[in-house]
Amino acid sequence: MEAYEADIKKSQLKRVLGKWSLTAIGIGAIIGGGIFVLTGTGAYYNAGPALALSFVIAGIACVFAALCYAEFASILPVEGSAYAYAYGTVGEGFAWIIGWGLILEYAMAAMTVAVSWSGYFGKLLKLFGIHLPYWLTTDPATAHKAYNEAQSIISKGSGTGSVSDFQYIIDSYNAAPEIFDFKLFINFPALAIVFTVIALLMKGTSKASKANNLIVLIKVGAILFVIIAGAFFIDPNNWTPFIPEPTTIVENGQSHEAYGVMGIIAGAAAIFFSYVGFDAVSTQAGEAINPKKDVPFAIITSLLVCTVLYILVSLVLTGMMHYTDFNPLGKYPEAIKAPVAYAFDIAGQPWAGYIITIAATIGLISVLMVMIMGQSRIFLGMSKDGLIPKVFSNVDKKSGVPRKSLVIIGVVVATFASITPINDLAHMTSFGTLFAFTMVSVAVWILRVREPNLQRNFKVPALPLVAALGIAVNVYLIFNLSREAQLYSGIWLVLGAFVYFLYSRKHSKLQKGEVNYSLADEE
Repeated sequence: MEAYEADIKKSQLKRVLGKWSLTAIGIGAIIGGGIFVLTGTGAYYNAGPALALSFVIAGIACVFAALCYAEFASILPVEGSAYAYAYGTVGEGFAWIIGWGLILEYAMAAMTVAVSWSGYFGKLLKLFGIHLPYWLTTDPATAHKAYNEAQSIISKGSGTGSVSDFQYIIDSYNAAPEIFDFKLFINFPALAIVFTVIALLMKGTSKASKANNLIVLIKVGAILFVIIAGAFFIDPNNWTPFIPEPTTIVENGQSHEAYGVMGIIAGAAAIFFSYVGFDAVSTQAGEAINPKKDVPFAIITSLLVCTVLYILVSLVLTGMMHYTDFNPLGKYPEAIKAPVAYAFDIAGQPWAGYIITIAATIGLISVLMVMIMGQSRIFLGMSKDGLIPKVFSNVDKKSGVPRKSLVIIGVVVATFASITPINDLAHMTSFGTLFAFTMVSVAVWILRVREPNLQRNFKVPALPLVAALGIAVNVYLIFNLSREAQLYSGIWLVLGAFVYFLYSRKHSKLQKGEVNYSLADEE
């Protein structure tokens, strides 16, 4: 254990985060896209009013993983989240698989939130009479899909929206500039917010944490406002039936099954990435003042608080607005991007929309901030072990953060966020999250068997049962993700295997005998 302890002591990160700052990081990451955006997509595409049950299922699945994370964090107070836990306990190969999955999880989560922020930012500008060009706020795939659907609906005379709505989509598409005969579409606000957040994070963790704490207070206040104020505008008829009959939704020539019991489960899988925030807490262990006690506390507290808020908001939202009205090709096409704000608009309370839109626009910034910060710390841990290039473990002495890593992450996230549809991003993120949670449940079980006498400030109660349930639930939800998400994520894992054997294994410090993370002496 001596090499491991030495590695902790020589860390260049500054330990500046207390118990409540860590909890705020968790809440800041969890309360975001799940409430402000995915409530609309989850209700329409998957579960209907029963979306609240989807959040219950996802929350239960997270509890199993959260308990396992908490035990690991009480043993290994280092940056890198589940990757570091696996590396220090069950070996490099297992750790690489988790780390590769976490890269997918955090990168896709950051991109999803950036696109979500763009939707609310556009809504905010419209409240003040400012309209950005369509081609500057939409990714190419979404623009082409909307154009084709609008043309089809007008020609057939079908659809619930007015002809002018669909004609606007067609006109906006035709007005886009062209480069080499290709229509140019880019989600510029999504790109811009990523670089803004990168600039803030480069100033240091302490300053970023203070900004996050303030933002968390604002958006928790906004969520409580939605729950309390929205309760006065609930129409119980919108909850009938609470679990809609199974049906098939067809869009752009593609179909998928929705509603019913399987729709609830699919909804849980789709919105699962909303809970990645408690994982983000563990990535900050290297900057926690008392990580062995404070990280487990923050993980469990943030998860419990946010699960309750998610359930209440989904009930209020589907009570205020019928789930079928979140149809992106229906009479409220923008509701899918900013569902909470539009629910109050439709209820005849536009003043509330101002409050929610402003809070959501500000609040999503903290989610993006935590996602990118977590991604850089995972890269830091992997780079220190020699599995990815050294540039990712280069920590700036003045700010105490990996500035070069942040810039690289920012460029990648901003680029893909500006050209990728939100649905694809959300499902890919959920795969990465579910995969990491499964691996952590496996790893903590292995460690308990291998090293039963290790000092643990927090121990998972009834571990075999909790770990087994965590593995079973997460794997089951993986198989209920979209086929596209499963295919793309499978390709990602195969690519990870190639990277490991062609690069990482050759540069690994462990393989070279330069480091030993044995826990045998930890008593």
